[in-house]
Amino acid sequence: MSAIAWIAVGSLAAWGWLLLGQGFFWRTDQRLPRRAGPPHWPRVAVVVPARDEAHVLPVSLPSLLAQDYPGDAEVVLVDDGSTDGTAEVARKLAADCRGLPLTVTRPGEPEPGWTGKLWALRHGIGLARAREPEFLLLTDADIAHEPDSLRELVAAAVTNRLDLVSQMARLRVASGWERLVVPAFVYFFAQLYPFRRINREGARTTAAAGGCVLLRADAAERAGVPEVIRHAVIDDVSLAKAVRRSGGRIWLGLAERVDSVRPYPRLADLWRMVSRSAYAQLRHNPLVLAGTVAGLALVYLAPPVALVAGVLGGDAAAAWAGGLAWAVMAGTYLPMLRYYRQPLVLAPTLPFTALLYLLMTVDSAVQHYRGRGAAWKGRTYARPQPAPER
Repeated sequence: MSAIAWIAVGSLAAWGWLLLGQGFFWRTDQRLPRRAGPPHWPRVAVVVPARDEAHVLPVSLPSLLAQDYPGDAEVVLVDDGSTDGTAEVARKLAADCRGLPLTVTRPGEPEPGWTGKLWALRHGIGLARAREPEFLLLTDADIAHEPDSLRELVAAAVTNRLDLVSQMARLRVASGWERLVVPAFVYFFAQLYPFRRINREGARTTAAAGGCVLLRADAAERAGVPEVIRHAVIDDVSLAKAVRRSGGRIWLGLAERVDSVRPYPRLADLWRMVSRSAYAQLRHNPLVLAGTVAGLALVYLAPPVALVAGVLGGDAAAAWAGGLAWAVMAGTYLPMLRYYRQPLVLAPTLPFTALLYLLMTVDSAVQHYRGRGAAWKGRTYARPQPAPER
């Protein structure tokens, strides 16, 4: 066989393993586990870090204030050095909504060694602990919740004796670029952190989705959160690892009633979202970067290239292997497209989207070596750290 045919066969073998051996990552059936209302609804503090979020708060914050929760609950919004009137907008919304009580606080600039979001969470969690909540809901300022979201999260945690329950919010898919890139973002995340594996007792694979994390207060204290992960830019994965390391039980799945309202209308907006932390995910290791680029090329780019080259060059083996690998790839993408209610004809475009992610990852490394590190909302973190061992 030709070299391109062998590459195509290698890609097909990789897809055979991904289809069956990577925790069935492509399935979208990991939703909130069985749950029943507890006899006593625990006290909950909702902590929302916010930096320059005045434009999204009118959509997201009222959904938190209007939670239909049978127990005691409050919302603490931590204004992390905003310059757009975030705190004022939050107070006005609370006055208009007349729902759960809202506290707005400002922690000041982060101390050395802290990322901005975790500094805000530290301040918000510390303030909330004075009320002795049993649970903390850590949710981003761009996340909108259906009225029963908090009730369902708490019921799932109590029923299944979970210390951390996290839902990956359904991201916005309105623009053409969002339709092309966003479902693939969640698909790639699930491939890296298969939800089924995470949800198994004693699993080594661990992650959370930072937009919506319900955490037992005593589990957070036992894990040393957030102090133990104060350096982390990929804070959701670091948080989950810290909780699991301390003996906590974790669950992660896709959301049905929790949505991100943040728009990413242009490719540049999506590019920044991915590239700001992609190289940190690879532990700033150039060898891991090289392996990742090679792996993405073999798994996602080789099949269409082999198919086209095989057809044009009369290489039947390359064409068949490449075409079959591409078909398996597209088939595994269909459930995610259905979850996002997108046209299934987008499935064959996954190689092009993977090429974009490959370029975003390389760009993340380039920015790191230029000293720009992970930049977000005016702050730059040169070398984010994972959660240290305790």
